Amino acid sequence: MTTTVSPLEREYASRKRRGSLIHPPRTGMMLVLPALLFVMVFVVAPLVLAVYISLTNWPLIGTYRFIGLANYLTLFQDPAFVQSILYTLLYTVIVTVPILVLGYLLAVLVRAKRRGATLLRTIFFLPYVVGLTTLSFILVLEAQPSSGLINVLLKLLNISDGSTAWLVNGPLATGLICVFIVWAVSGLTMVLIMSAMQGVPDEVYEAASLEGASWWQQERLITIPIIRNTIALSVIISVVGSLLAFTQFYILTRGGPGTETQTVVGYIYNRAFVQLQLGAATAGAFALIIVVALVTAFQFWALREKNS
Repeated sequence: MTTTVSPLEREYASRKRRGSLIHPPRTGMMLVLPALLFVMVFVVAPLVLAVYISLTNWPLIGTYRFIGLANYLTLFQDPAFVQSILYTLLYTVIVTVPILVLGYLLAVLVRAKRRGATLLRTIFFLPYVVGLTTLSFILVLEAQPSSGLINVLLKLLNISDGSTAWLVNGPLATGLICVFIVWAVSGLTMVLIMSAMQGVPDEVYEAASLEGASWWQQERLITIPIIRNTIALSVIISVVGSLLAFTQFYILTRGGPGTETQTVVGYIYNRAFVQLQLGAATAGAFALIIVVALVTAFQFWALREKNS
């Protein structure tokens, strides 16, 4: 008995043999090709060029020659680069914990469904929305000796004579910038942690309250373990942002006095656009990328160990 196969069934079988019931394989390649070209042109090609530049004595303007790994070998022999790394690490250590603690406390304050909670969330998150550039320029004005709001308030409180030059003293500038950053970016940590807290069922807290658990016991034994991954993400964002800090230091101190407040990114900027040594600056940028990658990988590893 002969079975008649319709044209539609033959087309279905043909496409099935080619691996797709809807589109031929080349259709998928055509759809992916624009994104692939975009990545090749704007990511891979600049990265390859940057690697080559780091292996030359490329000035910002003028001729250059290939020098191999000389930029990398001499990088850590530069006292300014070593000092910028140590200062950046110190700055990161100083601000990371306060940002996390303040962000957590703000999240606890605004997570409750009470009147005014939405307004408080907006107020606390507003500095992050305004941005570091705008806030840094405002701080330049407010930190001026005698006329700035900071000195005016300190004089009213009889803490100082109101003439402190905050931005021309290394330790004072560092302390001021650290306080400024903790205030400016804690709102982001607050939003991340608050979002995670809102995912914890209310029934869990109610059961803990019936068992006689205090507020701190509920936070320590319930909230923190449940939102641990979000807390770790907040720490990673804070650490990476601190390692890449540049805007606030450039606007407020320009790395001064001298190089006392110069971060790694500030060092790279000066080598590239002040000293016009683009090859050495690119080598420094790759060294910074490696440091950030290692720190981030370590944090992910530590988190995985806790979850295992």
